[in-house]
Amino acid sequence: MLATLRRIVQEVNSAEDLTQALNTIVFEIKQSIAVDVCSIYLNLPDSSELTLMATDGLDQAAVGRVKLMMDEGLVGLVAERGEPVNLSDAPSHPRFKFIEGMGEEGFHSFLGIPILHHRRLLGVLVVQHIRERRFEEDHVAFLITLAAQLAASISSAEITGELRSNKSRLGKKKDIMINGIAGAPGVAVGNAVVIFPEADLEAVPDRSPGSVPEEISSFQAAVRQVQQEIVDLKKQMGTLLPAEDGVLFDAYTLMLGSDSLVAATERRIKAGNWAPGALRATIMEYSHGFDAMEDHYLRERAGDIRDMGQRVLARLLKAKPQQVEFKQGTILIGKEISATQLAEIPRTRLAGLVCATGSNSSHIAILARALGVPTVMGAADLPVGQIDGQEIIVDGYQGKIYLQPSSGVKSEFLRLAREEQELNEGLLREAVKPATTKDGLTTLPIYANSGLKSDLLPSQQLLVDGIGLYRTEVPFMVREHFPGEAEQAEIYESILRTFPDQPVTLRTLDVGGDKSLSYFPIEEDNPFLGYRGIRISLDHPEIFMTQLRAMLRASVGTHNLHILFPMISSMRELDESLSLLQRARTELQDGGLEVPIPKTGVMIEVPSAVYLAEKLARRVDFLSVGTNDLIQYLLAVDRNNARVADLYDENHPAILCALKMIVEGGHQAGKPVSICGEMASDVPSVLLLLGVGIDSLSVSMASLPSVKWVIRSFTRTRAQELFNKAMELQEPSAIRKMLDRALVDAGLGALVRAGKY
Repeated sequence: MLATLRRIVQEVNSAEDLTQALNTIVFEIKQSIAVDVCSIYLNLPDSSELTLMATDGLDQAAVGRVKLMMDEGLVGLVAERGEPVNLSDAPSHPRFKFIEGMGEEGFHSFLGIPILHHRRLLGVLVVQHIRERRFEEDHVAFLITLAAQLAASISSAEITGELRSNKSRLGKKKDIMINGIAGAPGVAVGNAVVIFPEADLEAVPDRSPGSVPEEISSFQAAVRQVQQEIVDLKKQMGTLLPAEDGVLFDAYTLMLGSDSLVAATERRIKAGNWAPGALRATIMEYSHGFDAMEDHYLRERAGDIRDMGQRVLARLLKAKPQQVEFKQGTILIGKEISATQLAEIPRTRLAGLVCATGSNSSHIAILARALGVPTVMGAADLPVGQIDGQEIIVDGYQGKIYLQPSSGVKSEFLRLAREEQELNEGLLREAVKPATTKDGLTTLPIYANSGLKSDLLPSQQLLVDGIGLYRTEVPFMVREHFPGEAEQAEIYESILRTFPDQPVTLRTLDVGGDKSLSYFPIEEDNPFLGYRGIRISLDHPEIFMTQLRAMLRASVGTHNLHILFPMISSMRELDESLSLLQRARTELQDGGLEVPIPKTGVMIEVPSAVYLAEKLARRVDFLSVGTNDLIQYLLAVDRNNARVADLYDENHPAILCALKMIVEGGHQAGKPVSICGEMASDVPSVLLLLGVGIDSLSVSMASLPSVKWVIRSFTRTRAQELFNKAMELQEPSAIRKMLDRALVDAGLGALVRAGKY
């Protein structure tokens, strides 16, 4: 049955359109489980009926003609219940409906299975048999499994069918909406340009190398050529991106020079494979390894590895690069899009970007945000191969794509784009002002989160009060070994000196879970609840002490260092961390350095730390709430998991209760409490954070103007009223509606309409 299931899914995925996909399904199922009839009814878009779309065993003339209401007949009963209906004698059931002309006479056994995709009923799968019998449990289980597997394929084929109206029964349709993940804010209207690999790496066969030295020589030449291309692309992007974002291109260069890729390929050539085949084997080995990782960030790197491999292969095979014309208003489309492919397009012609894979933490999404390009990621249902040259709309706020837009929808998005430009210009003019509440009684320091950047542009430095979170694991992740003390100290000193009169918070190494190091592998069944954060640091003082000494060494002469300990779950962990910090300082002082005493903080991101907030605060100088992990742990939701992503909600009442406990605990100890997670960048949530008594926020640069505007538009008293009212509500959606109304009433309706959060 498993082999049959795989075969059917593969055949459906390769179907040219919806009709072929459905006919494949009914034929294969009828043959596989030996029934007399297999049929599929679909709930077509914008329809309240179930239409017979394919059958093997009934009259073909009924296809497209027979339609049932959602509560009509046994098929309607399956749709109504959303669960299987298994009957040995269907005609005797009170919901049975005989439809003349279908050829159903004589069939008794009936099994109906709902086809569901993201809670939407796509249709009903029906099998029938002449003799009276209840279908066996293994057949029911098989069809349930098959329906679940086919749901996404049918949804995708449905969209493809709508686009190929000349081949589909669905007819020409406007405003086809595809859901994805919001990658970079903004809206764009333009024409799709689909990019694809220059060479099909997976199709390369194994061959005898002939002359091993010649194969190695040609491979090395191809690598050098691609390395030079990356250097050139980095220079091209230099005027558009902060210099620090060049680390992405540096990482590509490191990949091409690493033993993992180059030397491994050469070993395969020497072992008897030609250069393209050896390259394919090496790239596939490492990319599949990354694909299998629990770590979300590292899974994204598999695409980078494949991109590098395809570029080298193209040079090996002397393949001509794609001759693509990028006109004004280009919407770049691809299953996987790399930073180098993005860099090849003139920024003035790039209106938007859509990637069928990836998430908002992908390198391409990070670059798109830095460039200000509206982006949608993870649009898995997007029929990439069918939309080249078509006009499309990208909504980077909501994570949606509109295909074949009507004139009305197009006009509306063009209006939104104009309003967005005017709004952004206004926000930037106001962003230099401090985040002081409307009554002038409270000013919240607004810090910046820093990840790939070790620095900020001079113009951006005027907008922030310092760095609230610098993720020190990034320099570890772009290297092939642990960076040494001097190397780390140089990195930390550069950012400390960029903000000489403002606090800079360096978080100690936070790897494990979703941030593993390739040279420090950790294999666990449940990495998010396993060996990560401070647990690793305390188990490896040789790594931890090196980092602490580097931080302290960097702070000599700056006096603005704050050190933040991640993943603290007990008092013992904090005491050990502080003890090692003091030891590191003593060692440096014994060596003749006058090291200032840094301020220390605890990152509150696990439930146990919520209940220990006051005790933890009495040991350190500040608390910083990492809402990203805290929300996941409190709600038991991985926000990177598409199946449960809608359950991840920072406005959940349980999250508000936890924040209240943390703030009260910190303040009872006389210590300030900050927020450094994404909740601080969410405009409506800022009202709740202001109301609960948070002392400062650390946000992304993209959201900083909006966050400041909100704080300046409310008094703390009004924010407290909103927080107290939110605590009385039971559903996150009700809390969000209340906050949206408050924003509109305060004259900030533009933020709500533009979806600036």
